Amino acid sequence: MAEDHSDRLFGLPPRGPFATAVRAFRRDRTGMAALAVVACCVLLALAAPLLCALYGKDPTSHYGQDTPGLLSAEGLPVLPNGGISAEHWFGVEPGLGRDVLAQLLYGMRTSLLVATASVAVIAVTGVVLGVTAGYLGGLADRAFGFVCDVLLAFPTLLLLLALGPVVRTRFVGPGENEPAWMQFTVLVLVFAAFGWVPLAMVLRTTVRALREREFVEAARAAGASRRHIVFRELLPNVWAPVLVHVTLALPGVVTAEAALSFLGVGIDEPVPDWGRMISRGSEVFYDDPTYMVFPGVTILVFVLAFNLLGDAVRDALDPRTAR
Repeated sequence: MAEDHSDRLFGLPPRGPFATAVRAFRRDRTGMAALAVVACCVLLALAAPLLCALYGKDPTSHYGQDTPGLLSAEGLPVLPNGGISAEHWFGVEPGLGRDVLAQLLYGMRTSLLVATASVAVIAVTGVVLGVTAGYLGGLADRAFGFVCDVLLAFPTLLLLLALGPVVRTRFVGPGENEPAWMQFTVLVLVFAAFGWVPLAMVLRTTVRALREREFVEAARAAGASRRHIVFRELLPNVWAPVLVHVTLALPGVVTAEAALSFLGVGIDEPVPDWGRMISRGSEVFYDDPTYMVFPGVTILVFVLAFNLLGDAVRDALDPRTAR
């Protein structure tokens, strides 16, 4: 990719496209604030075991059932505002009496793990198939388009709803709980199986335009192999749409995973999960509205920050965007 040599005329260090995008992003206050929130969420998720150890609580212990005076006979927190106290900063869960703060921190780990693994597979698959179809063209391009049309016709949410019971019936014995790793694997594979299509279609269009550019024609005339053209000429010019897509796709996977857990086909107990917390909160909302507020606000801030970050990255990478 050609560099911007305008700064050399004024005796300044040269700026490449990446450096230019970074400078543009740093001037975006909304993007920087979103990046700070995202970084904070990632750090909280990574440090959840340490933070819970310092806090003195874990996400699986039934404090309300083990400690008298936390839950009423109906299973509701005795203290106001969901049982918020010096011992339980965000209160306790109705029914089981688990600590809400510990559940939130570990639920963030669950969401980030599923989303990061899914988006990584989506990025690799989309880049490989999109660049290949765009560069080869012809029959490969037509076959690619047909597969994309078929996958886009599938109702992803309904497929996930139907796939959960099938996996349990096929791979889990009667009376046994589905292993956590199997739940994660199924979610990641299904999200990736359908999530790569938009990225691949964008890259196919981009590569089809790039393969007719002068620098690619010059590489062919110089006798460069297809491998050289793809890895040295095309891939360096498609990293911008990949980065934008990854940044915007991650919050989509987080909300989809939370929706599935809310419906009862995502991550099962005892693994903490935001969607299941919201589902439980909706059941006791009139008696204990505080329990639903914490996971609801957390996932709202989490997804909003990632969306704003994705918009800022897109604006910084697109030189035609007005700032």
